[in-house]
Amino acid sequence: MSPARKASALLLAAALPLALAGCGGATGGGTADGGTTVTVFAAASLKAPFTQLAEQFEADNPGTTVTLSFAGSSDLATQVSQGAPADVFASADTKNMAKLGDAGLVEGSPQVFATNVLTIVVPPANPASVSSFADLANPGVKTVICAAQVPCGAATKTLEQEAGTTLQPVSEEGSVTDVLGKVVSGEADAGLVYVTDAKAAGDKAREVPFPESARAVNTYPIAAVRTSRNKDAAAAFIAAVTGPGGQQILRGAGFGTP
Repeated sequence: MSPARKASALLLAAALPLALAGCGGATGGGTADGGTTVTVFAAASLKAPFTQLAEQFEADNPGTTVTLSFAGSSDLATQVSQGAPADVFASADTKNMAKLGDAGLVEGSPQVFATNVLTIVVPPANPASVSSFADLANPGVKTVICAAQVPCGAATKTLEQEAGTTLQPVSEEGSVTDVLGKVVSGEADAGLVYVTDAKAAGDKAREVPFPESARAVNTYPIAAVRTSRNKDAAAAFIAAVTGPGGQQILRGAGFGTP
Protein backbone atom coordinates (compact mmCIF):
# COMPACT_ATOMS: atom_id res chain seq x y z
CA MET A 1 0.00 0.00 0.00
CA SER A 2 1.37 3.45 -0.91
CA PRO A 3 2.06 5.95 1.93
CA ALA A 4 -0.80 8.20 0.70
CA ARG A 5 -3.30 5.35 0.53
CA LYS A 6 -2.16 4.01 3.89
CA ALA A 7 -2.66 7.46 5.40
CA SER A 8 -6.15 7.80 3.96
CA ALA A 9 -7.05 4.34 5.20
CA LEU A 10 -5.90 5.22 8.71
CA LEU A 11 -7.92 8.43 8.69
CA LEU A 12 -10.99 6.59 7.48
CA ALA A 13 -10.49 3.81 9.99
CA ALA A 14 -10.43 6.36 12.78
CA ALA A 15 -13.51 8.20 11.56
CA LEU A 16 -15.87 5.34 10.79
CA PRO A 17 -16.30 3.74 14.23
CA LEU A 18 -17.07 7.20 15.62
CA ALA A 19 -19.62 7.80 12.88
CA LEU A 20 -21.34 4.49 13.54
CA ALA A 21 -21.30 5.03 17.28
CA GLY A 22 -22.89 8.45 16.84
CA CYS A 23 -25.67 6.86 14.80
CA GLY A 24 -26.29 4.10 17.30
CA GLY A 25 -24.63 1.45 15.14
CA ALA A 26 -25.15 0.43 11.50
CA THR A 27 -28.56 -1.11 11.92
CA GLY A 28 -31.46 -1.42 9.50
CA GLY A 29 -32.15 -3.67 6.51
CA GLY A 30 -29.89 -6.68 6.44
CA THR A 31 -28.28 -9.38 4.37
CA ALA A 32 -29.14 -13.07 4.37
CA ASP A 33 -26.47 -13.75 7.01
CA GLY A 34 -27.83 -11.12 9.37
CA GLY A 35 -25.45 -8.31 8.39
CA THR A 36 -26.32 -4.81 7.23
CA THR A 37 -26.34 -3.63 3.63
CA VAL A 38 -26.15 0.03 2.59
CA THR A 39 -26.97 0.68 -1.06
CA VAL A 40 -25.28 3.73 -2.56
CA PHE A 41 -26.37 5.32 -5.85
CA ALA A 42 -23.47 7.48 -7.06
CA ALA A 43 -22.55 9.50 -10.13
CA ALA A 44 -20.38 7.57 -12.59
CA SER A 45 -17.44 9.92 -12.02
CA LEU A 46 -17.27 8.76 -8.39
CA LYS A 47 -16.56 5.12 -9.21
CA ALA A 48 -12.87 5.01 -8.28
CA PRO A 49 -12.93 6.89 -4.96
CA PHE A 50 -16.26 5.44 -3.79
CA THR A 51 -15.07 1.91 -4.54
CA GLN A 52 -12.00 2.52 -2.39
CA LEU A 53 -14.06 4.19 0.32
CA ALA A 54 -16.61 1.34 0.36
CA GLU A 55 -13.87 -1.26 0.75
CA GLN A 56 -12.46 0.61 3.71
CA PHE A 57 -15.92 1.10 5.21
CA GLU A 58 -16.61 -2.65 5.04
CA ALA A 59 -13.19 -3.48 6.49
CA ASP A 60 -13.77 -1.22 9.48
CA ASN A 61 -17.37 -2.36 10.00
CA PRO A 62 -17.51 -6.17 9.86
CA GLY A 63 -20.94 -7.41 8.85
CA THR A 64 -21.72 -4.29 6.82
CA THR A 65 -21.85 -4.56 3.02
CA VAL A 66 -21.81 -1.55 0.72
CA THR A 67 -23.56 -2.07 -2.61
CA LEU A 68 -22.55 0.54 -5.19
CA SER A 69 -24.55 1.51 -8.27
CA PHE A 70 -22.92 3.97 -10.69
CA ALA A 71 -24.61 5.79 -13.57
CA GLY A 72 -25.47 9.27 -14.80
CA SER A 73 -26.92 11.37 -11.98
CA SER A 74 -30.15 12.02 -13.88
CA ASP A 75 -30.71 8.29 -14.43
CA LEU A 76 -30.08 7.55 -10.76
CA ALA A 77 -32.40 10.33 -9.61
CA THR A 78 -35.12 8.90 -11.85
CA GLN A 79 -34.59 5.43 -10.38
CA VAL A 80 -34.87 6.76 -6.83
CA SER A 81 -38.04 8.69 -7.69
CA GLN A 82 -39.51 5.48 -9.09
CA GLY A 83 -38.87 3.61 -5.86
CA ALA A 84 -35.47 1.98 -6.40
CA PRO A 85 -34.16 0.68 -3.03
CA ALA A 86 -31.32 3.13 -2.43
CA ASP A 87 -30.04 4.27 0.96
CA VAL A 88 -27.67 7.03 -0.20
CA PHE A 89 -27.62 9.25 -3.30
CA ALA A 90 -24.46 11.09 -4.38
CA SER A 91 -24.99 13.37 -7.37
CA ALA A 92 -22.55 15.16 -9.67
CA ASP A 93 -24.71 18.26 -9.55
CA THR A 94 -27.18 20.04 -7.30
CA LYS A 95 -29.97 20.00 -9.92
CA ASN A 96 -30.69 16.27 -9.73
CA MET A 97 -30.40 16.29 -5.96
CA ALA A 98 -32.87 19.18 -5.83
CA LYS A 99 -35.37 17.14 -7.85
CA LEU A 100 -35.40 14.50 -5.14
CA GLY A 101 -35.43 17.10 -2.39
CA ASP A 102 -38.42 18.88 -3.90
CA ALA A 103 -40.21 15.52 -4.06
CA GLY A 104 -39.49 14.87 -0.39
CA LEU A 105 -37.29 11.88 -1.18
CA VAL A 106 -34.12 12.79 0.74
CA GLU A 107 -33.43 13.21 4.45
CA GLY A 108 -32.50 16.66 5.70
CA SER A 109 -30.19 18.98 3.80
CA PRO A 110 -27.75 17.39 1.29
CA GLN A 111 -24.08 17.89 2.13
CA VAL A 112 -21.67 19.12 -0.53
CA PHE A 113 -18.56 16.93 -0.46
CA ALA A 114 -16.60 17.63 -3.66
CA THR A 115 -16.27 19.68 -6.83
CA ASN A 116 -15.11 18.82 -10.34
CA VAL A 117 -14.43 20.50 -13.68
CA LEU A 118 -14.29 19.29 -17.26
CA THR A 119 -11.21 18.69 -19.36
CA ILE A 120 -10.53 17.40 -22.86
CA VAL A 121 -9.24 13.88 -23.38
CA VAL A 122 -7.82 12.57 -26.64
CA PRO A 123 -6.15 9.30 -27.66
CA PRO A 124 -2.45 9.22 -26.70
CA ALA A 125 -1.36 10.13 -30.24
CA ASN A 126 -3.93 12.97 -30.48
CA PRO A 127 -4.73 12.20 -34.16
CA ALA A 128 -6.89 15.33 -34.63
CA SER A 129 -4.26 17.64 -33.08
CA VAL A 130 -6.70 19.03 -30.53
CA SER A 131 -5.14 21.74 -28.37
CA SER A 132 -8.07 23.95 -27.32
CA PHE A 133 -11.80 23.91 -26.64
CA ALA A 134 -12.43 25.62 -29.97
CA ASP A 135 -10.63 22.78 -31.77
CA LEU A 136 -13.44 20.42 -30.75
CA ALA A 137 -15.69 22.19 -33.27
CA ASN A 138 -13.25 21.89 -36.18
CA PRO A 139 -14.57 20.02 -39.25
CA GLY A 140 -13.59 16.38 -39.21
CA VAL A 141 -12.92 16.21 -35.46
CA LYS A 142 -14.99 13.39 -33.97
CA THR A 143 -16.00 14.82 -30.61
CA VAL A 144 -18.04 12.97 -27.97
CA ILE A 145 -19.83 14.70 -25.10
CA CYS A 146 -22.36 13.88 -22.38
CA ALA A 147 -26.08 14.27 -23.05
CA ALA A 148 -27.54 17.57 -21.83
CA GLN A 149 -29.57 16.00 -18.99
CA VAL A 150 -26.41 14.56 -17.42
CA PRO A 151 -24.34 16.92 -15.20
CA CYS A 152 -21.26 16.68 -17.44
CA GLY A 153 -23.50 17.52 -20.40
CA ALA A 154 -25.01 20.52 -18.65
CA ALA A 155 -21.49 21.74 -17.87
CA THR A 156 -20.54 21.27 -21.52
CA LYS A 157 -23.47 23.47 -22.61
CA THR A 158 -22.34 26.15 -20.17
CA LEU A 159 -18.83 26.05 -21.61
CA GLU A 160 -20.14 26.32 -25.17
CA GLN A 161 -21.99 29.49 -24.19
CA GLU A 162 -19.06 30.92 -22.26
CA ALA A 163 -16.56 30.20 -25.03
CA GLY A 164 -18.87 31.16 -27.91
CA THR A 165 -18.23 27.76 -29.49
CA THR A 166 -20.93 25.40 -30.74
CA LEU A 167 -19.94 21.75 -30.81
CA GLN A 168 -21.24 19.20 -33.30
CA PRO A 169 -20.64 15.93 -31.44
CA VAL A 170 -20.75 12.58 -33.20
CA SER A 171 -22.51 11.18 -30.13
CA GLU A 172 -23.93 12.22 -26.77
CA GLU A 173 -23.48 9.69 -23.97
CA GLY A 174 -25.45 8.94 -20.83
CA SER A 175 -22.46 9.12 -18.48
CA VAL A 176 -18.98 10.60 -18.39
CA THR A 177 -17.41 7.13 -18.28
CA ASP A 178 -19.08 6.31 -21.60
CA VAL A 179 -17.49 9.40 -23.14
CA LEU A 180 -14.09 8.33 -21.87
CA GLY A 181 -14.65 4.84 -23.22
CA LYS A 182 -15.25 6.18 -26.73
CA VAL A 183 -11.95 8.05 -26.64
CA VAL A 184 -9.93 5.21 -25.12
CA SER A 185 -11.30 2.76 -27.72
CA GLY A 186 -10.35 5.10 -30.57
CA GLU A 187 -13.95 5.65 -31.66
CA ALA A 188 -13.60 9.39 -31.03
CA ASP A 189 -10.86 11.97 -31.57
CA ALA A 190 -11.75 13.86 -28.41
CA GLY A 191 -14.19 13.93 -25.51
CA LEU A 192 -15.15 16.16 -22.61
CA VAL A 193 -14.83 14.41 -19.25
CA TYR A 194 -14.04 15.41 -15.69
CA VAL A 195 -10.43 15.95 -14.67
CA THR A 196 -10.87 13.01 -12.30
CA ASP A 197 -11.75 10.68 -15.18
CA ALA A 198 -8.76 11.88 -17.17
CA LYS A 199 -6.53 11.14 -14.18
CA ALA A 200 -8.02 7.68 -13.73
CA ALA A 201 -7.46 6.87 -17.41
CA GLY A 202 -3.69 7.05 -16.94
CA ASP A 203 -1.76 6.49 -20.17
CA LYS A 204 -4.86 5.24 -22.00
CA ALA A 205 -5.79 8.83 -22.82
CA ARG A 206 -4.06 12.21 -23.00
CA GLU A 207 -5.46 15.24 -21.22
CA VAL A 208 -5.71 18.60 -22.98
CA PRO A 209 -6.49 21.26 -20.32
CA PHE A 210 -8.26 24.44 -21.38
CA PRO A 211 -8.77 27.67 -19.40
CA GLU A 212 -12.51 27.93 -20.00
CA SER A 213 -13.09 24.86 -17.81
CA ALA A 214 -13.03 27.01 -14.67
CA ARG A 215 -16.27 28.66 -15.82
CA ALA A 216 -18.33 25.52 -15.18
CA VAL A 217 -17.65 23.93 -11.80
CA ASN A 218 -19.80 20.96 -10.81
CA THR A 219 -20.77 20.66 -7.15
CA TYR A 220 -21.35 17.18 -5.68
CA PRO A 221 -23.98 16.76 -2.90
CA ILE A 222 -24.78 13.60 -0.93
CA ALA A 223 -27.85 12.69 1.11
CA ALA A 224 -29.70 9.75 2.62
CA VAL A 225 -32.80 8.60 0.76
CA ARG A 226 -35.94 9.07 2.86
CA THR A 227 -37.24 5.56 2.14
CA SER A 228 -33.98 3.94 3.29
CA ARG A 229 -34.35 0.92 5.57
CA ASN A 230 -30.75 1.40 6.74
CA LYS A 231 -30.78 4.97 8.06
CA ASP A 232 -27.97 4.52 10.58
CA ALA A 233 -25.68 2.84 8.06
CA ALA A 234 -26.56 5.48 5.46
CA ALA A 235 -25.69 8.26 7.90
CA ALA A 236 -22.41 6.54 8.78
CA PHE A 237 -21.45 6.17 5.12
CA ILE A 238 -22.18 9.84 4.47
CA ALA A 239 -20.08 10.75 7.52
CA ALA A 240 -17.24 8.69 6.04
CA VAL A 241 -17.49 10.52 2.69
CA THR A 242 -17.53 13.97 4.28
CA GLY A 243 -15.00 13.16 7.00
CA PRO A 244 -11.20 13.49 6.82
CA GLY A 245 -10.55 10.00 5.45
CA GLY A 246 -13.15 10.23 2.70
CA GLN A 247 -12.04 13.71 1.77
CA GLN A 248 -8.44 12.55 1.45
CA ILE A 249 -9.50 9.74 -0.89
CA LEU A 250 -11.48 12.20 -3.01
CA ARG A 251 -8.59 14.67 -3.15
CA GLY A 252 -6.30 11.84 -4.21
CA ALA A 253 -8.67 11.09 -7.08
CA GLY A 254 -8.47 14.69 -8.25
CA PHE A 255 -11.72 16.12 -6.85
CA GLY A 256 -11.77 19.68 -5.56
CA THR A 257 -12.76 20.76 -2.07
CA PRO A 258 -16.39 21.71 -1.34
